[in-house]
Amino acid sequence: MTSENFIDLPPLISAQGTVRLPGSKSISNRVLLLAALANGTTEVRDLLHSDDTERMLEALRTLGVSVDALGDNAYRVTGCGGNFPVKDAKLFLGNAGTAFRPLTAALALSGGHYELSGVARMHERPIGDLVEALRQIGADIRYLGNEGFPPLEIFPSMVAGDMLEVRGDVSSQFLTGLLMALPLTGRTVSIEVVGELISKPYIEITLAMMARFGVKVERQGWQRFVVFGGQRYQSPGAIYVEGDASSASYFLAAGAIGGGPVRVEGVGKNSVQGDVRFAEELAKMGARITMGDNWMEASAPEGGKLKAIELDCNHIPDAAMTLAVAALFADGSTTLRNIASWRVKETDRIAAMATELRKVGATVEEGADYIRVTPPQSSVLSPQSSIDTYDDHRMAMCFSLAAFGGAGVRINDPGCVAKTFPDYFNMFKQVTKPVPVIAIDGPSASGKGTVAQRVAQALGYHYLDSGALYRLLALAAARDDVALDAETELAQLAARLDIRFEGADIWLDGELVGDELRTEQNGNAASKVASLPAVRKALLGKQKDFRQAPGLVADGRDMASVVFPDAELKIFLTASAEARAERRYKQLMEKGMSVSITALLQEIRQRDERDSQRSVAPLQQAPGANLLDTTALNIEQAVQAVLVQYRA
Repeated sequence: MTSENFIDLPPLISAQGTVRLPGSKSISNRVLLLAALANGTTEVRDLLHSDDTERMLEALRTLGVSVDALGDNAYRVTGCGGNFPVKDAKLFLGNAGTAFRPLTAALALSGGHYELSGVARMHERPIGDLVEALRQIGADIRYLGNEGFPPLEIFPSMVAGDMLEVRGDVSSQFLTGLLMALPLTGRTVSIEVVGELISKPYIEITLAMMARFGVKVERQGWQRFVVFGGQRYQSPGAIYVEGDASSASYFLAAGAIGGGPVRVEGVGKNSVQGDVRFAEELAKMGARITMGDNWMEASAPEGGKLKAIELDCNHIPDAAMTLAVAALFADGSTTLRNIASWRVKETDRIAAMATELRKVGATVEEGADYIRVTPPQSSVLSPQSSIDTYDDHRMAMCFSLAAFGGAGVRINDPGCVAKTFPDYFNMFKQVTKPVPVIAIDGPSASGKGTVAQRVAQALGYHYLDSGALYRLLALAAARDDVALDAETELAQLAARLDIRFEGADIWLDGELVGDELRTEQNGNAASKVASLPAVRKALLGKQKDFRQAPGLVADGRDMASVVFPDAELKIFLTASAEARAERRYKQLMEKGMSVSITALLQEIRQRDERDSQRSVAPLQQAPGANLLDTTALNIEQAVQAVLVQYRA
């Protein structure tokens, strides 16, 4: 079920298939800015379509750069030779760090007056080290809010000096912005990195992209970079954006957890992106990894279970988040170190990751620059956990993997993936297989309960009698003296019921219940509580919890339409009213109860009429359900008919 606020992912049992990755966010925004700064016209192909790239495209157009969409994620950018035509502008850059930091540097050295702002979270992300470095060579930048943070105002200035320093331990985007902007000065400038440089692979991407546009940088270790004067960016003509290696991590992890193989295309062993090394780290957890020039593939370990690792993640800061969730499926405690940069991303990712991992039952220890994850002792993660995403695309995508934990997972605000991967959940669905469900519905006395139960036994699947849930609630309400019209109290009672089906036996709060469920009095009470929206909502999650490997057969009125709309097979079981009356007559006579078949027939017809007119879950054939008329069939024949359809 989806809405604008959440997406419910069903419990998953396997992953297999091929995914074509969207373009890399890091490469996309670097290439767009370099194409704008270059001499000549550049065709940028396979550009990522996302919020971050949209912010960069909007900014470049506002600055007077000609950008034409060519279709199929291709754009023609006519460079301005380092001289933006518009010298006075206000730019809104959302939460796009890959646009905000490099544009700050480029505009500070371009001789214009500009204001740069973003969303509230962007104004909490530090930029003081970049501003201070630019001021060292004469840039005039002022803070419009808190010192050290956006929004910023940039004024024309006279650039002077041939050396500057910048901290390397907060964000590699500061160094990236400086490297890309310094050729605009026309002079040789050296950059000294103070402290350890984090996220070195992202600097390698920057240097590689600058080289494609004709500007070489001398790297002296990781502490000193020399940008020589006299160089100008020149268009390479056409440039292709690699698939996003960070996005590949979710699908590779799905293959490692869900069996695989899952192949990602668009990035491989020859990639300029450091996050391709995620595959190597996943291999250390036992995953089977194969790679080609432009593809990677992952399958589960030979024994099927990942193993815990301890890892310095400086080289894969973004993709390391995927390892934190993959740790839920590993033997032992996984420790990820050197991830202090998580604290200053779209959210405080260490704190957010720890909070959400605990929701699914993990034991988590967090520090200033590390996180340690111990999976829950139970093989099933906490059912129907609701994951908050903090407006962070990577939180949403990482936690989709929790659906392999034997229970469904709800991802709140799934739209945040638009930042880098708008189609993520659709593509994730294409390569994953949910726990299969057979949903069987039909009118009263059609035999749906008996057929569903026997189909479940034949397949070795779990069984859910949804009608029994309402009868059990009615029984519990009588036991606890809760009025049948006390909707709030009934909903609270429904949420805490402990219900278990074992073959033909039904257990309520640890006690075996039997014939009292089937009394006419309890049936009437069940009908009343089933009409209450709050009760149905409270039981919805409990019904979904029955969906566990290897599969589920669910019988009931809204199983195929509301609870499990993605059921692999939907059956609407029916029979003539006369046949159903005769079956009910035989059942009651076998129990020694004296009844009138004429009265039974009348009762069934009246109930069919009532059920079809109900405002809540009316009796009707669900869209996509197969009609099975059992008037001329016995139970065994009806069961075989369902099994034949399922196996087909």
